[in-house]
Amino acid sequence: MDSLQRFLDQLKPGGEAESVWLKEIFTFITEHLHPLLSGPAPSGGSVCSDQLSVCVLKSIQENMAATHTLPVSYRLVSVSELLSKQHLACVSNLSWSTNQQRAWEKEAELAVPGYKTLPRVNLLLIGYLREERGGAWMLTDRSGRVRCECLSPSPLWLNRPVFLPHWNYIPHNALGRDTEEAGGCVELIGSPVLLCPGPELGLAVGPGEGAELRGVVGVRQAADALQNRTRGQRVSVWGTVGSLCPLLVVSGTTFFCFSLTDDSHSLPVLVKDSSKLWWTQCVCVGQSVCVTALRVCVLRGWSGNNILCATEQSEIHTNYTHTQEHTHSDTQLDTSTPRMMSHDEDVHESCEEAEPERHILQSGVRMKQSRVISYQGTVTKVVSEGAGLYVVDGKVGLCLAYQPNLRRKLRAGDSVELHHVHFLYRPCPDFPPSMLCTCLRSSLKVTSFSRVGGSIPDSSCPGDGVLLRLLLESNMGVSEYLWTCHLSSQLSHSLLPSVLKQQCVCALSWKLMEDVLKPEGRGRRDIYSEMLDESHTCPVTQYSVDPSVHQYISVSELCQSLQSECWSSVSLSSLLPPGGSSLSSSQINSALAWSCRSLTSDPQKSHQSRDELRQRPLLVVGVLELPSQQSEHSLQLRDRTGGVACVVTEASQEEDGRQTAVFNTAWIGSLVCVNQFTMVTERFIQSEFPSYQHLDQDKFITHRHYRGYLQFSLDHLHILSPSVAMETHLRQRREESAHDVMMRKQTVEEEEEDGVTGKKRRRDEAADHSHSASTSVTMTTGNSSRPCVSMVIRVEQKEGVAWRNMGVELKSGEAGLTPCFSVRAAVIGPVTSWGRDPKNGPTTDSEADAEREDKVVLVFSGVSARWFPLLHPRCFYRLIAPNTQDHSVFISAGVSGRSQVQLHTDSTFQVQTDWRFHTLTRQLLHTYRQAVSPVLSVSDVIDCSSELVSFQALVCDRISLDERESGSGHTHTGARLTVCDKAGSSLQVYLDLSHTPYPPGLLPGNTLLLSDFQRRVSRSGGVYCRYLPVSSVTVIRLGETSTTQPPPAPMMHLGVWAASGQQRCIMGQIKGHVVCFLFLQLQWSCSTCGSVYTQSCSSSQCRSTSSVFESRAKLVIDDGTGEAHVGFSGVLVRPLLGLADSQWEGLQRALRVRGHIRVYPRGRSLVCDSDDSLLLYLLCVCSSDVVCYQLSLTCRKNTNQRAEETKRFSRGDRDFITRMTPPLQLTCLQIH
Repeated sequence: MDSLQRFLDQLKPGGEAESVWLKEIFTFITEHLHPLLSGPAPSGGSVCSDQLSVCVLKSIQENMAATHTLPVSYRLVSVSELLSKQHLACVSNLSWSTNQQRAWEKEAELAVPGYKTLPRVNLLLIGYLREERGGAWMLTDRSGRVRCECLSPSPLWLNRPVFLPHWNYIPHNALGRDTEEAGGCVELIGSPVLLCPGPELGLAVGPGEGAELRGVVGVRQAADALQNRTRGQRVSVWGTVGSLCPLLVVSGTTFFCFSLTDDSHSLPVLVKDSSKLWWTQCVCVGQSVCVTALRVCVLRGWSGNNILCATEQSEIHTNYTHTQEHTHSDTQLDTSTPRMMSHDEDVHESCEEAEPERHILQSGVRMKQSRVISYQGTVTKVVSEGAGLYVVDGKVGLCLAYQPNLRRKLRAGDSVELHHVHFLYRPCPDFPPSMLCTCLRSSLKVTSFSRVGGSIPDSSCPGDGVLLRLLLESNMGVSEYLWTCHLSSQLSHSLLPSVLKQQCVCALSWKLMEDVLKPEGRGRRDIYSEMLDESHTCPVTQYSVDPSVHQYISVSELCQSLQSECWSSVSLSSLLPPGGSSLSSSQINSALAWSCRSLTSDPQKSHQSRDELRQRPLLVVGVLELPSQQSEHSLQLRDRTGGVACVVTEASQEEDGRQTAVFNTAWIGSLVCVNQFTMVTERFIQSEFPSYQHLDQDKFITHRHYRGYLQFSLDHLHILSPSVAMETHLRQRREESAHDVMMRKQTVEEEEEDGVTGKKRRRDEAADHSHSASTSVTMTTGNSSRPCVSMVIRVEQKEGVAWRNMGVELKSGEAGLTPCFSVRAAVIGPVTSWGRDPKNGPTTDSEADAEREDKVVLVFSGVSARWFPLLHPRCFYRLIAPNTQDHSVFISAGVSGRSQVQLHTDSTFQVQTDWRFHTLTRQLLHTYRQAVSPVLSVSDVIDCSSELVSFQALVCDRISLDERESGSGHTHTGARLTVCDKAGSSLQVYLDLSHTPYPPGLLPGNTLLLSDFQRRVSRSGGVYCRYLPVSSVTVIRLGETSTTQPPPAPMMHLGVWAASGQQRCIMGQIKGHVVCFLFLQLQWSCSTCGSVYTQSCSSSQCRSTSSVFESRAKLVIDDGTGEAHVGFSGVLVRPLLGLADSQWEGLQRALRVRGHIRVYPRGRSLVCDSDDSLLLYLLCVCSSDVVCYQLSLTCRKNTNQRAEETKRFSRGDRDFITRMTPPLQLTCLQIH
């Protein structure tokens, strides 16, 4: 108590509160700080606890705003208590007044909007500052230690008792980090107050004290010593720090490098002694330092070889001023800045020479040279701490990925100073245009700690450093790395947690980057050259600029984009055919009933002007799944945000590898990336527009909706995470490929031997193999506890999905329609038992029996109908019934019929909801030749006489027929497709979709497989096809729906065409000259009822006030083989007459009063008024040379061709009777 009493007597407390507070101060110092003085402390003398307490208290009073009282509201806190009890980030400042604190908080909120300032605590910190292994500084007392970060540390602070008047404390969990590392970090603001100053204060004050400082030389003299290495030589060098490299750990050795410069020379210094690593916190670029006792050593792996290396006796003196005329400020101005700028100009010039050639080689991807600069700013956003990505000053990106991880992570609000940082412009479109990127020669110094607390990091940010490890392994370019980081963030939102785990996202993003961008390898990174070479080269020296790099979009964003752009991007007038202003009300509403909009994922391949705003191709990632709703029967691409329907094709199993509908069930459950697809939006509008002039009034639209989906081929997918079945499929495909190579080699060898002997040997081997086939059908393929039975089937025929009242999967007494379809298949071999699901594994000998094929009918309804898009004729499947070993499950699942009714048909059974189908490999195709009905072409359908036909055709046109509402809720259930084949033959297909889920993909440009359609002949002799309840429509090939043009019609001669009875020649091209005009009719018609319209509608029952201009003409054309009557209407009449737009508009105005006119150029007697100027003008036009010229037309043969007529002719007293062939009747579709 004597020491305590002496302490109280010296300070003389003013009251009981101050007395208690002083006792607590004395007790704390005695317990936590004074015991450390008994050890090897550098203070150089014995200090009593009361003296130390007085020194601490004086330091506290000197840093207070008011010195007349003691800060009894503050208390000393030990390091262990700070670490264990302070779980929130905080700030402590002893000198603050209330107004100063408010001003500080206001400045912090303005500097970093959206963040909360650090709360103030009344805590005091004292302890020792000591270096830790690895270069870290620690604040230590008897209870523990905590890492301490300083803005401008001095070597004089080490191993000294200090008092911290202003500091921040950031616990590790303050930013929401999921880490097991205990404790946090103390951020020292300003300089600490040194307690008990010792004699060592003079060591670095003046250059004349100490033996090592007497022989200090400049950088130029030291460079000579570096070239002439002398064993045992030690040099002391002073100079300006030109560059500072980060701490590196290579093969267990931690080191860092910096360079000393003067006006003309630069000298590298290596520090690898573990007791000197703390220098990295004391050294900064532009600072004048003196380093003593350096030795010259050889650095293996660096072309420069010789380098100065710090020894155990080396000391560093910061802010050193030489005794000569050179000062710190002179050195900084004359050396650092000019060197950096001149080096940057040289690099920029070399970039200008190399860039054009690289631009040609990489087709749109430009290679640019980065620029080395220094930058100072404030961190305003932490994009991804784990990936080393930040935003500075709200507009400049910062990438620290090419440096080792910082010991102290940057926080929003930190002021930083960057030297030798690379400036990049637009390296990645997903980041700010201006980017700063550090390398191993760059230095980052925090000049001011953040005043705000960090926000909880976004879960999308990869915080575990996986991307940094992948970057270190592959040495990828900065553009590719930034794109991968952004993709990882996006995938975390759309895939976590339902699809993938957090740790898988970064590796998945990296794999996707390699698959999509296909970056070039950069080779091994030379770290020593990057840090030490004067001609600087690093991974960010050169970078690529690709403005059309892929852009990720989630499924929900894709669906929202389709919905928003469906109506906003279209004008109703653009949906009408050419000459839409002359259409009647019914024609306008019919033309608007259905339309589609298709955009490719790559805007460079899109021919639509509305897509010019989107410059980057899209990619979408998701899991392929079976339809999830009963109203759909197409595959879905789904992520965590939603799902979208897909029309999918893939290469067939045949040798030609042509495109067909998706059939491989192994794709289900696979995580894939789709980067080549078409976005389709089908619009359905019910409207009552009276005329073309009313299209801008939405009140005439009674109902509208849309359907959006994707179209793509599986051949363009990237498999990111395959399903179990897909892994089996890929493995089998690799084995088949290797087997094919071996078989080709074996065939070449066998051809060199005796052919007869080879054939006999192969027959014997086949016989032995067949004889040795096992008769047992029970096997165990694993230890799984989920047994199953299976059978192999070959699909021969598939009906379409229809809504039927099956009574399946409905509650008792409940009625309703469910989607249903049936498949006729051949069973290959017996039912087989398995210990676990074999999925799509290779078929065993016991599964396949080539001599026996039983026919079955599989009925799918309800949930099981979702298998519809994957089951196709000519394909083999393994049908799995799980959780059973009973072979009769495929028999007892038969469809129940009515009582006392006996079925005489193939075995029929209901497919259960938990049954699975697995597509088998194409090896079975060579063993079992299939007897399925052939697929016809359009020409074959026209010529054949079958009532039910299956054919494939290209869709040329589609129109909506009616607007009834189907059971699934969608309208416009009727459609007429015009389809054609490569020969140019075409026919029309009528679809009734009122009893089936709406099928996507029935678009112009797509090739369809139409199965089991009814072939019918019209009364006029034309062939068309009609949809039946058993009919099925499948998209087997995708086309460019936005620019699809049907195959050109065949060239026809009129005489041959008129005599031909073949219905396939419905459309054709003709060339001939105009013989004469038969008639020309121009009329203003009511847009509602079609009556003649003058000042008003001529019909008394119609009150319409809108009219349209209609024009029709018919002329005779002769091509030398025959004549034809060709009709023209609408927009084709004006070019036929050879009139300009202004002349045509004047003609319409002239006809306004009279309403209509009909001209017969070859029958003037039919014209009632020959003095009519308008009539005379039209007669002159129809007989002019401009009209009577050679024409090239595409025409359609009318179905109402007249039959031969018998006519009587009289010549004198004789009568002649002859059969007259009527002229060929054509309708012009296009004037070439």
